[in-house]
Amino acid sequence: MLTDVLTGWTAETLGGLTVLTVIAVWGWLRRRRPARPGNAAPAGGRVLRTYTLLGARAADGQPVHLPTSQPTGTVVAWPNGAGVHAQRFELTEALLPDGTYAAERVELYQRR
Repeated sequence: MLTDVLTGWTAETLGGLTVLTVIAVWGWLRRRRPARPGNAAPAGGRVLRTYTLLGARAADGQPVHLPTSQPTGTVVAWPNGAGVHAQRFELTEALLPDGTYAAERVELYQRR
């Protein structure tokens, strides 16, 4: 009788632990999956996109990448190297070859 109880308990416990492990691994893999450009926003949330600020360079000469969840058409300010005034960039839907989106300088397209 004790053998039957231990055998049944062991099988149920191992089965339950296996199911919990599979669910935990599935959730972990789902969170680690990289976001693909152009994915629709989840219900009630925003997609985090990385924008390349066209014409702006970091101190080491590399292009500036700005991760943001702001919608397309938003104008963001980025301090220029001289510190005189901030450059303004508009977030666009243009997808660049490196997988980031383009943020274009507003001052370049203003009419004089």
